Amino acid sequence: MLVLLPPSETKSAGGSGAPLDLDGFSHSELNGTRQRLADALSTLAGDVPASLDVLGLSERQAEEVQRNAELWDSPTAPALERYTGVLYDALDLRSLSAVERKQADSRLAVASALFGIVHGTDAIPAYRLSGGCALPGLGTLRSVWRPVLEPVLAAADDLVVDLRSGAYAALAKVPGAVEVRVLSEDATGKRKVVSHHNKAHKGKLARALTRSPEEPESVEDVLDVARDAGLQVEREADRKLCVVVHG
Repeated sequence: MLVLLPPSETKSAGGSGAPLDLDGFSHSELNGTRQRLADALSTLAGDVPASLDVLGLSERQAEEVQRNAELWDSPTAPALERYTGVLYDALDLRSLSAVERKQADSRLAVASALFGIVHGTDAIPAYRLSGGCALPGLGTLRSVWRPVLEPVLAAADDLVVDLRSGAYAALAKVPGAVEVRVLSEDATGKRKVVSHHNKAHKGKLARALTRSPEEPESVEDVLDVARDAGLQVEREADRKLCVVVHG
């Protein structure tokens, strides 16, 4: 099973790993594109105003540009420890057992605007780049990633559970993936999409799928694992699931 997570804008600082080395990454066939994007992003960081504009940041966020300037020299950390925020708080890697952490590294992957896809043990630096950006000389990230990333994801033999947000799902389609959305239901039974619930409950689902002793192999297995974890999950279509949150 492969669970595709969205990344986060916020990332932990520092790290104890050596500087970025793409040769140690999973899916080495993506390294050419990773190199081009990393070089373009670090070069862009030499022009702070241009970086702020391209990245959609304010002047108060100039330290994010500095992270990009140091992309090739700063320390790294395992990808699943680098990303932070609501979803990753709910995933709560630190509380996993040693066996469960190994399962997280093999079952979970993060969609990345800079690296395409990274697994738990891929060592990455802190950086700032969103899926909807367009880098000078390269164009939109969708146009950069789609031709090279889609074949990699399409080649996955196992069940794929897609928890990515829209901007990152646009970087590459995954044929046959199980898509998941989160809806909030009020006391009248009316349902709507809510961003905070979306992130938190996708994190809870990813945690449940990570901790399962038996690796889920079907949509039915995903439903069983989710329900055992106390999540209300409904099947909306053959490969479309909905997590329902009350309140």
